[in-house]
Amino acid sequence: MEERPFPAWSRSVEECLKEYNVELDYGLCSHEVAKMRERYGWNELVKEKGKPLWRLVLEQFDDMLVKILLVAAFISFILAYMHGSDSEESGLEAYVEPFVIVLILVLNAIVGVWQETNAEKALEALKEMQCESGKVLRDGVLEPNLPARELVPGDIVELQVGDKVPADMRIAALKTSTLRLEQSALTGEAMPVLKCASSVFPEECELQAKENMVFAGTTAVNGSCVCIVVCTGMNTEIGKIQKQIHEASLEESDTPLKKKLDEFGSRLTTAIGLICLIVWLINYKNFLSWDMVDGRPANIRFSFEKCTYYFKIAVALAVAAIPEGLPAVITTCLALGTRKMAQKNAIVRKLPSVETLGCTTVICSDKTGTLTTNQMSVAEFFTLGGKTTTSRIFRVEGTTYDPKDGGIVDWNCYNMDPNLEVLAEICAVCNDAGIYCDGRLFRATGLPTEAALKVLVEKMGVPDAKMRTKIRDTQLIANYLVDGSTAKLGCCEWWTKRTKRVATLEFDRVRKSMSIIAREPTGNNRLLVKGALENLLERSARVQLADGSLVPMDEPCKQLLLSTLSDMSSKGLRCLGLAYKDELGEFSDYDSESHPAHKKLLDPDCYSSIESDLIFVGVVGIRDPPRDEVHTAIEDCKGAGIKVTVITGDNKSTAEAICREIKLFSDKEDLRGKSFTGKEFMALSPSQQIETLSKPGGKVAKEASDMVLADDNFSTIVSAVAEGRSIYNNMKAFIRYMISSNVGEVISIFLTAALGLPECMIPVQLLWVNLVTDGPPATALGFNPPDVGIMRKPPRRSDDALINSWVLFRYLIIGSYVGIATVGIFILWYTQASFMGINLVSDGHTLVELSQLRNWGECSTWSNFSVAPYRVGGGHLITFSDPCDYFTIGKVKAMTLSLSVLVAIEMFNSLNALSEDSSLLTMPPWRNPWLLVAMSVSFGLHCLILYVPFLADMFGVVPLSLNEWVLVILVSLPVILIDEILKFVGRSQRYRVKKEKTA
Repeated sequence: MEERPFPAWSRSVEECLKEYNVELDYGLCSHEVAKMRERYGWNELVKEKGKPLWRLVLEQFDDMLVKILLVAAFISFILAYMHGSDSEESGLEAYVEPFVIVLILVLNAIVGVWQETNAEKALEALKEMQCESGKVLRDGVLEPNLPARELVPGDIVELQVGDKVPADMRIAALKTSTLRLEQSALTGEAMPVLKCASSVFPEECELQAKENMVFAGTTAVNGSCVCIVVCTGMNTEIGKIQKQIHEASLEESDTPLKKKLDEFGSRLTTAIGLICLIVWLINYKNFLSWDMVDGRPANIRFSFEKCTYYFKIAVALAVAAIPEGLPAVITTCLALGTRKMAQKNAIVRKLPSVETLGCTTVICSDKTGTLTTNQMSVAEFFTLGGKTTTSRIFRVEGTTYDPKDGGIVDWNCYNMDPNLEVLAEICAVCNDAGIYCDGRLFRATGLPTEAALKVLVEKMGVPDAKMRTKIRDTQLIANYLVDGSTAKLGCCEWWTKRTKRVATLEFDRVRKSMSIIAREPTGNNRLLVKGALENLLERSARVQLADGSLVPMDEPCKQLLLSTLSDMSSKGLRCLGLAYKDELGEFSDYDSESHPAHKKLLDPDCYSSIESDLIFVGVVGIRDPPRDEVHTAIEDCKGAGIKVTVITGDNKSTAEAICREIKLFSDKEDLRGKSFTGKEFMALSPSQQIETLSKPGGKVAKEASDMVLADDNFSTIVSAVAEGRSIYNNMKAFIRYMISSNVGEVISIFLTAALGLPECMIPVQLLWVNLVTDGPPATALGFNPPDVGIMRKPPRRSDDALINSWVLFRYLIIGSYVGIATVGIFILWYTQASFMGINLVSDGHTLVELSQLRNWGECSTWSNFSVAPYRVGGGHLITFSDPCDYFTIGKVKAMTLSLSVLVAIEMFNSLNALSEDSSLLTMPPWRNPWLLVAMSVSFGLHCLILYVPFLADMFGVVPLSLNEWVLVILVSLPVILIDEILKFVGRSQRYRVKKEKTA
């Protein structure tokens, strides 16, 4: 059984020390450390074993289309071996067909294995969160830099500001009055969390409630403490996350497209089997014959050679029917989509997830950092005017830590009055945060709220006349004092040099405030205070007016301040009250720890009395502003029929205010039944919970899903969904293109067999068309620009048909023309002297009747049949020792014309696939220049095998003349006109249906 972890958070410090047999002032002894390490192992995240390479490779072949291709390759290999042995062909020529099939499958497998192996690197991000060393007490000696991996449960660790927590630890004692940790990576909480040493009840509680615990990978931003290590390695909370990510990566769930392709493959297998059998049976008379004696068959004759020949034709049909390039092109398209999304900061861990995003109906999003910037900024501040019943509200622009980002509306630092000077002094001096520039962005150290106050000070400027002269040209301070990678802010620096801190009264939960004793330039001490407004009002006796005068705080004044607090909170602002005190009594001359009153500063219980009889200065409203692009993204979601759910650890009213601001809710919308705290939701009955979450759909979550947001931005999710929809449309485009083309190839082979004609293409030529000339245009269709209204359509259902009845009908019509044109030009060459004014017999070949062509197998019985030699490109003369060879060796020109028509017609058909519905007049080819390049490449490759003698011999083709190319183009072009007519019919039908629905 798995060992139940010790619930250190619900036990006293003494119980925890006893559990681990350790003393707080001595630490573990070496012997105990060895025992603990043997039991718990090293304090490090263990990389989970992924799937072995052999299994990853085998999984790439667990696909119906791939299995069909493997069978086709095996049959082709056997026939090539048999045919090569009989005809003494060169090994290369005999085995080109099976070799190319296997090669494309191997390449496809390599891409798939590489992508899945690459996905495992996502787990490495967690290891970067781990601490490298820590201050550990062992054998009574404090080791300042003990490697974190050597920690064991029971170790005593000292934690200070800036330290990264090396393991999950129970706080034993605070060395400062407060301790805060940044643990948003684990809990998503926007603000650093206040910690304590007292026990937490009950034993079973959520992570956020464990206020006496610090967790591996988090960072101390305020205070210091002594802790007891309770969990290490994979037993830590971050270790549990790694386990969950690993388990999620092993989950096998087919995407909608994968299911459709598997279903399509199964149906294709059945159809191919039946058609191949029919083709083989149609030709049974060619390899099976008998005499009728007394009405019964006798003298049955079977030709194994001809049986094998027609079986090879059936295999050629299978090769034509199977879209060999489909797995490779789909993988390529998904990889291209992955790259596009990575450029938009959406890192996809599994290729099929790209397409799945197009089915998204629900997005569950965090608030902090995803909908918001995760940079606290002052939005407005409030002070009293010339009397206690008048107020001044200053609005502040800018949402980052860059002081030059926005400013104070209608602000003039030359008119900074005494009240505003004190406000700036408190914000600058009663502050432990820092702002630095890493060369590109301004970042904060310490508490984000305090960092926001320092940025406000920079925007306010300074009241000193000489300093004003330096910054006369700009409202904001521009001369940052740069030291290495850091930058000190001019105005805050001016205040901290002017007013020296001599003591700090740290924040605690009771008084909810923090203050400092500062030495003014006059030599007197002043207490500067900031904290929760309600608490400061209770401890304030007077208020400061704009001119610096002090008046008693009466009830109307207090109500005005509370009303202001309510208004600012309703806007999603976190409000901080600011106050000060000049009459400090025994602390009026405090200067160091040797002062007689210093002992009171060691006792937090005395802080409330020190922070009494305050002079209230003003209120600062701070917020984590929404990202600028989120509003547009939310509108896109609404237009796309996607429901957005916000899940946050922040205050409910703050979250609601942000949601109203980004227009997820309207200003007047009643949020009952739409907004819940965790407790409120859990209090609902199961049926009510199900009803609340009744709308089904996929979700996108950071790290644990198949997509990771590099910038944690909500608009990135929406962009990824749009990209997923576009990728799906593009995949449909090239599936539409490849299947319609392959239907044409099937029909051409079927017509050849049904009409009894010589095969117009050999299997290796069909494979060349499918893998090489089809491949570039199909891949280029993955670069189709997205439809204009792609995010104004509802999400497609995951069970929507990949090929509906209308599309299938179009496939059959287009495919029929492809097949007829391919076989037709073969027949024309043999039977017609000219076509559309083009001379077909200029090469000197002999014309035959269609009936002769259809019964070419009986050529040896024909009397007086003779054929003349003819010339092909380059002057090569085709001669025949036997006139019947005219239908085998002599068909090389007709076969080349058929192959060229097939290539050309499929190039033109790729233009039809630019859009499923739009005409080429509205979606012209140059909208996707990559397709034009791909068509050129495909034509170039085809010309390569025609005009390079070695390749021409290998593929059984000959060069074509200019007139013959004109004939090829004339026969191929009508495929565009046919599909344009079909698109027009489809648009008209949808328009009628839409009109009937709206009528």
